[in-house]
Amino acid sequence: MLIDILKDFLQSTGFAEITGGQIIMLLVSFVLLYLAIKKEFEPLLLVPIAFGMLLANLPLAGLMKEPIVEIVTDPTTGKMVSETKELGGLLYYLYQGVKLGIYPPLIFMGVGAMTDFGPLIANPKSVLLGAAAQFGIFFTFVGAIILGFTGPESASIAIIGGADGPTALYLTSQLADHLLGPIAVAAYSYMALVPIIQPPIMKALTTEEERKIKMEQLRPVSKKEKIIFPIIVTVFVVLLLPSAGPLVGMLMLGNLIRESGVVERLSKTIQNELINIVTIFLGLTVGATANAETFLSPDTLKIIALGLIAFSVGTATGVLFGKIMCKATGGKVNPLIGAAGVSAVPMASRVVQKVGQEANPRNFLLMHAMGPNVAGVIGSAIAAGLLLMFFGG
Repeated sequence: MLIDILKDFLQSTGFAEITGGQIIMLLVSFVLLYLAIKKEFEPLLLVPIAFGMLLANLPLAGLMKEPIVEIVTDPTTGKMVSETKELGGLLYYLYQGVKLGIYPPLIFMGVGAMTDFGPLIANPKSVLLGAAAQFGIFFTFVGAIILGFTGPESASIAIIGGADGPTALYLTSQLADHLLGPIAVAAYSYMALVPIIQPPIMKALTTEEERKIKMEQLRPVSKKEKIIFPIIVTVFVVLLLPSAGPLVGMLMLGNLIRESGVVERLSKTIQNELINIVTIFLGLTVGATANAETFLSPDTLKIIALGLIAFSVGTATGVLFGKIMCKATGGKVNPLIGAAGVSAVPMASRVVQKVGQEANPRNFLLMHAMGPNVAGVIGSAIAAGLLLMFFGG
């Protein structure tokens, strides 16, 4: 009798239902947690993403279960109405913020509130470096098409090359939400690996003499310029490309709140409480989309490979355009700053500073790199808007 009770109990637990695929996904989540906690690779997002992946692959928990809705006849009106027979899981409802495109623009607002656009305003030519680094997106789009992905899927994969997690999630949620799991893992993994991936590419494409180039100090930027800049950019970009409005608009709103100086409470809230809460929900629910059924497929390996190509090509084209600017200015531009054209703010700028100082200990490139870095954030949002315009709906 006792044996039968224990047998029935074990059969009702997740241990009896767990599949080989789910075990593999649990191991993947453990690896990501290790990288986030032990190695400190982008822990703010990898910890919730990895734990969301863990939760989604525990059988019978039903945290991502969709609600059961039936169409019934309303006895009072005789009309057909929908009735929820069974509620969905907790993470399913939190995930709607990703699916409806709410969380990524809110993250962008936080990025805007934490970013100084002064280096970009002081050196407008750095916009060209930010634009050049977006070439990886369009190069990888062609590669994804060749590998058999559809147009919307290829656009979602290619945006990984912008090294901007929120942009990748926003575009994927609009065009190919079934790929959210592998694209999220690829995008944030490569963002975390910026200090490992970028330096070899930067050194391979530049000479030691180029890396030693010291750049002139940037001019001071007035408060008026910093206030006008986000307003002008919003008007121009959204009129030109309305589909980029949610990302660019929220980015510039966050920056305007920062620079206006009259809403300090709002600025602090956006930079701290709001972005932290949204980051938790975003990471947790995106990780929860990486279930065994969708993640463990040949397409996932293709996405991870294409993401690496996109990011590497974006870094390379940024540096190569930096070399062109170096020649055009008679050696006044250090080509390394082109690598910061990808929008991993401010990590890419720090990598530029580190590589520059290895060649010349008196070299200070951080603020110069922030110009193309910020331009890269805007550029990736514009690229996403462009792809959404062509493939959305």
